[in-house]
Amino acid sequence: MQQFQVILRKSSVFAILIGLLSGCSEPAPQAQAAPGLPEVGVYQIQSQSLALVTELPGRTTDFRQAEIRPQVSGILQKRHFTEGQQVTAGELLYQIDPAPYQAALATAEANLSRAQAAATNAEQRLKRLQGLIASQVVSQQDVDDARATLLQAEAEVQAAAAQRQVARINLDYTRISAPIAGQIGRSMVTEGALLTANQGEVLATIRQLDPIYVDLTQSSSELLQLRRQLTGTQQQAVSVKLALEDGSQYPAAGELQFSEASVDPSTGMVTLRAVFPNPDRLLLPGMFVRASLAQAEQSNVVLVPQAAVQRLPKGATQVLVVNNEQQVEARQITLGRSYQQYWVVQDGLAAGERVIVAGLQKVQPGAQVNAVAVQE
Repeated sequence: MQQFQVILRKSSVFAILIGLLSGCSEPAPQAQAAPGLPEVGVYQIQSQSLALVTELPGRTTDFRQAEIRPQVSGILQKRHFTEGQQVTAGELLYQIDPAPYQAALATAEANLSRAQAAATNAEQRLKRLQGLIASQVVSQQDVDDARATLLQAEAEVQAAAAQRQVARINLDYTRISAPIAGQIGRSMVTEGALLTANQGEVLATIRQLDPIYVDLTQSSSELLQLRRQLTGTQQQAVSVKLALEDGSQYPAAGELQFSEASVDPSTGMVTLRAVFPNPDRLLLPGMFVRASLAQAEQSNVVLVPQAAVQRLPKGATQVLVVNNEQQVEARQITLGRSYQQYWVVQDGLAAGERVIVAGLQKVQPGAQVNAVAVQE
């Protein structure tokens, strides 16, 4: 009996140990799920109307410019303007000493008076001789000589009047006025300087900056394309926008005015001129700008995001397209011009197709994918 109890205790302990061991053991591993399809972001191609824009480099230039030079010689008495200010047409800028020209005008007026007196005397003598010709007191020769003297006196009157006009003009030229309205630059002379008529040195320069011109350069082939696109449109003027040197946009739009009538044979370029309002004088002559010309609108244009385009080693371009069976296809395309973050597709893609723009590195042509539409 005691031996049976010992055996029963050993059996209980063994059963407890087996239970503990079975509780500490790990469960059997379950079978892993099959991997899913790679996920890619796709953009659906759409056709749309596109306003064609051409970007051209250019420089600003004055709308009008006048270089101030003296037309008579003399000593500069006074400058009547402040450098950098706005002047109006006809405003007095410089005053040359007028005394010599006032004296010349007085002399010319005296000469005119003397010539007029001589002409009056000649006319009265001719009338007296004509009254005596009937009584044969004087000869016909005396009358003819008196008539010739009168004609000569009248010619001297005209010459003296012309000399007086010249003297008046020279006196007026001592007052140097602004020929145009605009902003005047620095003065190259000061009071007391000796000026010479029609000298090479400029006294000052006036520039009209509102409006202002922008001269653009474009190749002759691009100009022909532009003219073809504008043929038959209702536009009377081509709108132009400017980007300044710091990258900012000029707030006002301009209009294309004209193009040169000839092509530069050395460069093949043509100059286009646009005019812009410039009330705040933000544009100054000589600034480098980039102009955007709005051309004709083209319909049914196919655009592809630049992120979707792949460059092949031989220079071709391709995109990866997801077809209706969620399978990847490689498609070679022909690209045109760029437009913002897109390329214009000339051949190879149609509206409605889906191109991969995200996850290109994860797939190859022929692979099955999970296509997820992305924002434009």
